[in-house]
Amino acid sequence: MNKLTITGRILFALPFAIFGLNHFFMESFFSGMLTTFIPGGGFTIIFTGVLLIVTSLLIIIRKFEREAAMTLAVMLGLFILTIHIPHLISPETINPEFAYKDVLIDSKVNMFVWINMLKDISLLGAAIFMLGVYTKQKS
Repeated sequence: MNKLTITGRILFALPFAIFGLNHFFMESFFSGMLTTFIPGGGFTIIFTGVLLIVTSLLIIIRKFEREAAMTLAVMLGLFILTIHIPHLISPETINPEFAYKDVLIDSKVNMFVWINMLKDISLLGAAIFMLGVYTKQKS
């Protein structure tokens, strides 16, 4: 594996560990993002944080890369379907105490939601790409 591939793998995975740690330190921030139909509240946030940290580390240390990429792809798909799209369709699903509520004032379009959804779509594409790469390496 060349240095670019190693660097790319680490640069892809490392932010997920940081996102995961943020789920522990900023639980109230993330609870503001949850839509009303996501069960578990705080447990869901902490569990998601654990999954993000574990999958990040597995990709960095090159253990169970395929499973880690699959887990990230599923999680990102769920974030898009259960958080971002509902917030775009019904902005009232955003907790009014959410840190970025001022973005909603006098605006029909919440750019914060759009930016995060597009970021997650991009990361989903990268996770699927990695899944394809790791599947080819195993065969």
